Amino acid sequence: MSLSSASSATIRVRAPARLHLGFLDLNGAIGRRFGSIGLAVDHPETELTLKRSARHEAHGFESARALALVKKFAGDTKGAGYSVDVQKAIPAHAGLGSGTQLALAIGAAIARMEGRTLTPDDLAQLGERGARSGIGLAAFASGGFIVDGGKGADDRPPPLTVRCDFPDAWRVMLIFERDSAGVSGEAETTAFADLPEFSQSSAAHICHLVLMKLIPGLKEADLAAFGSALTEIQEIVGGYFASKQGGSVWTSPAVGRLAHRMRDLGARGIGQSSWGPTGFAFVDSPDAAQRLYDSLVEEAKGDGLSILVAQGRNTGASIEAS
Repeated sequence: MSLSSASSATIRVRAPARLHLGFLDLNGAIGRRFGSIGLAVDHPETELTLKRSARHEAHGFESARALALVKKFAGDTKGAGYSVDVQKAIPAHAGLGSGTQLALAIGAAIARMEGRTLTPDDLAQLGERGARSGIGLAAFASGGFIVDGGKGADDRPPPLTVRCDFPDAWRVMLIFERDSAGVSGEAETTAFADLPEFSQSSAAHICHLVLMKLIPGLKEADLAAFGSALTEIQEIVGGYFASKQGGSVWTSPAVGRLAHRMRDLGARGIGQSSWGPTGFAFVDSPDAAQRLYDSLVEEAKGDGLSILVAQGRNTGASIEAS
């Protein structure tokens, strides 16, 4: 994805949400730690426009955060500035990478406006994003199903090790709980520091599942294999984090119950994105997604939840000048 262009009047950026499907290695004994599994999805998304202005200003969703990012990326413009209008925003603290995508979208918009060439890794350094996971950067750059190589001894973002298209026919059932939030920020850093050592055998088993079941299932559009591997990975990783999210693999018990109901009705690969509370389940066709939605939408509402049918997004952020 090119981020360079001549100066333009208005820049529009649309950036995809990403699901964090689990970690490869929380032990780190062989020199790299974490290693994230992710998927870019078409909805929800962050959409914003950037224009020149007499001063830095921000409007719309997440305006305070957006203004801080504009100031950080642009610096002191000495009497000139940028106006950013965030028309759509990925829900914050829901496990969907909202902060990373907003930072990258604003950084990319400013770079495009000024005709500068910045790689997503450059933007990540400016926005201090991608320290633990590289899947948000990769989702912004190219979309698709993503695995990164974890964090090494230096400060570089985790390298992208696998990127492949997600099957066009498959759908992702996303489960949202409005009044719940996952762990984030300083609380997240503290939670990681307080966790016990992750067993090397569990890390090895997850890597085995990813290489020999999850990715082959994806490549062959075998939802049963993909879903079985993903559910097992989620159970292992979620069990490890349970002490920091109420003693359960689910941040929201209601989301967990609905995900299991989806599995009972034929969905595969249930789990929670990052710290949640957003849950997910996969089906193999638009018709299956519609049937599942129709069967559970009222039950979800009764529990204070909502369901969104999403597709995998096999392209990265769009950046347009007008």
